[in-house]
Amino acid sequence: MIAGIGVDECEVERIRRALEASHGERFRARVFTDAEQAYCEGRRRGRFESYAARFAVKESVMKVLGTGWSRGIAWRDIEMVRAPGAAPELRLHGRAAAIARRLRMGRWLVTVTHTRTSAIAWVVAERGRVSRPRVAPRPASAGGAGSRRPRARR
Repeated sequence: MIAGIGVDECEVERIRRALEASHGERFRARVFTDAEQAYCEGRRRGRFESYAARFAVKESVMKVLGTGWSRGIAWRDIEMVRAPGAAPELRLHGRAAAIARRLRMGRWLVTVTHTRTSAIAWVVAERGRVSRPRVAPRPASAGGAGSRRPRARR
């Protein structure tokens, strides 16, 4: 069951200005985890887009949790991780994780996209037990016993 949906758009230029400002190192350390920073810095030319995408994810999660920035959730409590060739995943820490547990939000789905000018993130949290869809068995061969339609479940 869907427990919450959050979406956010972030201007890449806004994040670039914040990172390149005199307080940029402090902003980076306050908002992004070490792993997020390493990923984004590894992107070289696309690093500002990657930072903006992660910022949009963090704001989307805060919307799902219903907290915004003001209820004790730190930016670094929300982390987007992405293994090479894999879909992005969320890791919640600290107060964000505690609120998600209290609300029984167990499964998180995230998708991000960005251009040179903006990044958009969609986050969905599911509540309760998540079941996998049942798949009918494949037919053994065309015209054989396995080619019959499966009976409806009762």
